[in-house]
Amino acid sequence: MKRPPSGQRERLGLGKMLALGFVFLWFFIGGIAHFTATGVEMKIIPPWMPEHRLMVQISGAFELIGALGILVPRTRRVAGMGLALLTLAVTPANVYMWQRAELFPMIPYWILTLRLPLQAALIICIWWASQRRILI
Repeated sequence: MKRPPSGQRERLGLGKMLALGFVFLWFFIGGIAHFTATGVEMKIIPPWMPEHRLMVQISGAFELIGALGILVPRTRRVAGMGLALLTLAVTPANVYMWQRAELFPMIPYWILTLRLPLQAALIICIWWASQRRILI
């Protein structure tokens, strides 16, 4: 895709606008949850990781910053890269939940199983919505 001339904004199609809205809501709501349900969020962090509360607060702050950043054309690319990396960084928590499903009886096992490939789909969605060029 060609870069828009300096001073012009990139035109977004309906698909990218919907993807940006989805990514924003996903991380904005998730980021708020890190601060309103900190105890619940801390339970999904594997025991071998240090400072669970701090990890939840830091990742929540990054989720909120990334969600807001993805809405701003000037910061969208960097915010998208950050959200994709953050999504990769929380993979150990998702794997831990899947491996120790008995600790999370309120979530059906099939959802925990489906969550892992959906995480890859989320990264693809973030990238597609935020980057001018697709690497795939």
